[in-house]
Amino acid sequence: MWKEHNLNPSGIRVGDCVIRAIAAVTGKSWDRVYAELAVHGFKLADMPSSNAVWASYLGSIGYKCNVLPYGYTIRRFADEYDSGAYIVCTGSHVVAVKDGDYLDTWDSGDESPLYYFYKEG
Repeated sequence: MWKEHNLNPSGIRVGDCVIRAIAAVTGKSWDRVYAELAVHGFKLADMPSSNAVWASYLGSIGYKCNVLPYGYTIRRFADEYDSGAYIVCTGSHVVAVKDGDYLDTWDSGDESPLYYFYKEG
């Protein structure tokens, strides 16, 4: 089920989905995730919002990545992965899924995810 959720301190609804999703799943503040991604991006000489930077960042804090088979939607993912916390990624958007709910600033349930990050344990 979709739950409207926006951790951006200025209420911005677009452009920071990676930060919002990571903050929602990790329990870190939006500010902290932004700063940590900026530092990580600096170390890799790349922008904090690049897929390579935030995927590397998630790996550095213990997250693993799985590819999804064709045919999933974010809504279906949330229904099937109804326990735990996940960062679900389409080709152009990132969404937090927690205990069967997808947390986003808009109802992205019909979007097609390609892969997701999770933390074991």
